[in-house]
Amino acid sequence: MTLAGAGRMDRRVETVIAEYEEREKAENILKREIGFDDDHSRRDEFLLSVGRSSAQLLSILAKSLKPKTILEVGGSYGYSTVWLAEAAQAVGGKLVTLEIHPRKQQYAREAIAKAGLSNSVDFWLGDARELLGQIPGPFDFVLLDLWKELYIPCFELFYPKLNPGALVVADNMIYPELTRAQAAAYRAHVRAKPHIDSVLLAVGGGLEVSRYTRGAM
Repeated sequence: MTLAGAGRMDRRVETVIAEYEEREKAENILKREIGFDDDHSRRDEFLLSVGRSSAQLLSILAKSLKPKTILEVGGSYGYSTVWLAEAAQAVGGKLVTLEIHPRKQQYAREAIAKAGLSNSVDFWLGDARELLGQIPGPFDFVLLDLWKELYIPCFELFYPKLNPGALVVADNMIYPELTRAQAAAYRAHVRAKPHIDSVLLAVGGGLEVSRYTRGAM
């Protein structure tokens, strides 16, 4: 699917997305050269984005749901942030994005500004577990995409703040193989919660899409 296939975007947004994808292509070459799979000491240097297919699905889901508040837990350098911010702007909603690394968030801020989406995004800097205790919610759409050992603790923090019918999307459920055990633990945890319907989609690195059904139509 092309960018146009996910809905017509402002040219500024398309330009920023293209720049991210060019950077990721160059990084993929570098990762192969340094044997990145065996050395995660440099992981914070790289985008490690959700990828185009997953981002397009996020955009489609968000625009269909028309959320008032989108929560992104783990914004990193901002690739998915741009897609979610564009979706939020399109439906008159707001994106709240959390990131612990100042350098990554500054990069994301600059990209969001260049894309003309600053008015649709609230940036929060710090440990997601601490920030989720401060943000009142409620949330209509959540992207969970940070280090996998934090998925369950973060889910527990925002779960009570989900609106009826809210969607929660967790990335990297299939790849990388190194974190499959943690991904499986997350899926089992989520599926054991009351009022949750959940399905694993083989899109990108694997997405667990969960819907909070309590009180939903």
